[in-house]
Amino acid sequence: MTYIPIKERYDNMTYRRCGNSGVLFPFISLGLWHNFGNITPFGIQQSLLRTAFDNGITHFDLANNYGPPYGEAEVNFGIHMDRDWHTHRDELIISTKAGYDMWDGPYGDHGSKKYLTASLDQSLKRMHLDYVDIFYHHRPDPDTPVEESMEALEQIVRSGKALYVGISNYDEPEQTQKAIEVLKSKGIPMLIHQTNYSMFNPRLEHGLGEVLHDEGVGCIAFAPLQNGLLTDKYIHGIPGNSHAVNDPRYLKPGDITPEKVGKVSKLNELASERGQTLAQMALAWVLRDDLVTSALIGASRPEQIVENVGALEAGPLSEGEIIRIEEILKK
Repeated sequence: MTYIPIKERYDNMTYRRCGNSGVLFPFISLGLWHNFGNITPFGIQQSLLRTAFDNGITHFDLANNYGPPYGEAEVNFGIHMDRDWHTHRDELIISTKAGYDMWDGPYGDHGSKKYLTASLDQSLKRMHLDYVDIFYHHRPDPDTPVEESMEALEQIVRSGKALYVGISNYDEPEQTQKAIEVLKSKGIPMLIHQTNYSMFNPRLEHGLGEVLHDEGVGCIAFAPLQNGLLTDKYIHGIPGNSHAVNDPRYLKPGDITPEKVGKVSKLNELASERGQTLAQMALAWVLRDDLVTSALIGASRPEQIVENVGALEAGPLSEGEIIRIEEILKK
């Protein structure tokens, strides 16, 4: 059946300008990290993408090695592109990344110009695209000069294979500052930094946010729900169908400590007082500062997307609520 998006899809979404650029992002973006490989039925993937777009989510985020297996999320997205999205390409921000292991041998990992340019060429073929809107270096490479990695990003922009470029997992402020300066010296602005940021991982408060603010670079937060820990899923134990049991790569049972569960329970009480779910409040916390352009969520069910899009319906967190959250997290 031909997909026809709902006409009102933009009415209830908030869009934020990304740093000093002209491009706007939805405050919630969809990551195709866990649920777009060969372990997820194609129909479920399609329903997730359609639900996201029908609710104003215009940014789909991928990487070369998303799956499983590596590359499969991009292969599947290419099929979705042909079926649903080719007529809406100009309404979408599509991003991909390279920096982690992808293929065997010395040229399939890290940050060399050889790897980054070859990887993007492969990604474009898998996704059936002429260009991506954003291409990221997925992580810093201690063995490759940052000048080389940033030169690859420069050439990618000048080739027309990406409109914008960014970095991800450059967690130290000095790393980020250096990368921004190198790109700037080549006449290419850095659009965005993708970093792990949540109530349990307040990385932006430790100098990184200041660099991004001063340089006019946008920020997108991945794992804002700490891979499901900042929801009510684990308050009463570990469900048998959870990622912690079935896919413990990113959230292991040992990460769900009594101390963290106690904090999650108290945060859940505060969210209830606000008329929200804990997931919604966790997203509202991440988005409380305009420095964070968007929060990047994953989803296994369309209902999760709808819930997360409602994160700002209860209004912004008050100063008193932010203080209460800080007190809970410090205990």
